Amino acid sequence: MAPTIKQMAVIVSFFGFVSFVLGVLAENKKPAAGAPIPNENGVTCKYPTDPTVALGYLSTVFLIGSTVTGYLSLFYPYKGKSIPQGVLFKHTTFFVFFNIALFTTGLAATMLLWPTITEQIHLSHNVHSDVNYECPTAKTGLLGGGAFLSLDSSLFWLIALMLADNVREDFFDGENGDKGEFGKASSDSYDSDIGVNGSS
Repeated sequence: MAPTIKQMAVIVSFFGFVSFVLGVLAENKKPAAGAPIPNENGVTCKYPTDPTVALGYLSTVFLIGSTVTGYLSLFYPYKGKSIPQGVLFKHTTFFVFFNIALFTTGLAATMLLWPTITEQIHLSHNVHSDVNYECPTAKTGLLGGGAFLSLDSSLFWLIALMLADNVREDFFDGENGDKGEFGKASSDSYDSDIGVNGSS
């Protein structure tokens, strides 16, 4: 069964929302700092067990899912009819929101991955020669900001999808030569006039 525009929109929204929730949870679960434990060569950082790294990567995965689905939904041949990409990008509003969606997606991915990778490095490299090392964690606020940007990016993909649907309808209406009721009535009237004049 071929997907519809509404189904694609639901998938984009779902992935974006899940990414947002996971990012917020990752931010809330992140410890403020670890506990430095002195050893012979310096300190060993002991961090509490938390799911921040796993949640951060999962949030990024759902962001990617939302982005890929959003991108494909713009150019998918619904009802077996495909529209040239050049036609879509000729419309300024669509072009602007498409680029905003790409930008917010990139920024969201950066803000999610940067603290997640940093936190993973802190957890895996926890032995330090500096006796004054304070055992920090990833910068606070980045995961939360990335979560909100992830939600924003899915909304921008939805706007771009609605704009693409409008362009698609205009394109295929023009291609089919649909003149509407007024155009059809005028054409019928013109044909009848020709028939009367021709018979006389």
